[in-house]
Amino acid sequence: MTSVCVYCGSSFGAKPAYAEATKQLAVALAERKLRVVYGGASAGLMGLLADTVLEHGGEVEGVIPRVLVDREVAHRGLTELHVVESMHERKAKMAELSDGFIALPGGIGTLEELIEVYTWSYLGIHSKPLGLVNTDGYYDGLTAFLDHSVTEGFLRPQTRASLLVAPDPATLLGELVRART
Repeated sequence: MTSVCVYCGSSFGAKPAYAEATKQLAVALAERKLRVVYGGASAGLMGLLADTVLEHGGEVEGVIPRVLVDREVAHRGLTELHVVESMHERKAKMAELSDGFIALPGGIGTLEELIEVYTWSYLGIHSKPLGLVNTDGYYDGLTAFLDHSVTEGFLRPQTRASLLVAPDPATLLGELVRART
């Protein structure tokens, strides 16, 4: 594994724990020399992730649609910034550049990106590991829904199990790396 795509919010959220988990993940990725691929913004958890990785000597590759360059304030200090034409291109490029996927807390954009790569995994489009950092139970509702989907026969248990979940970045990153080998 040489690169990890991180999905997270373009705001900081309501709890300081979200920023702390973002910094912990950023440091762990930089220390492991794993290149970070993310949405390219300088705002919120996205900007904090990029800045922290860079401060710790890591590499960060951003992918942002042209329409969001000004709105999300594209990060200009990255190792590399790809400006693409659409959200579809953004997600495809991020997946292409990544060996695994991690979702930190975030809003509907974070959830949409995560669910798309989860679906691609289920369909066999990729076999890259993916997981959630469930900071302070942020994703408890999502994991309960997925468990309910298994119970109701809409999701296979092995598909549910392929989405790794851990309460902290270090644990999840370890599981992700083990799943990739």
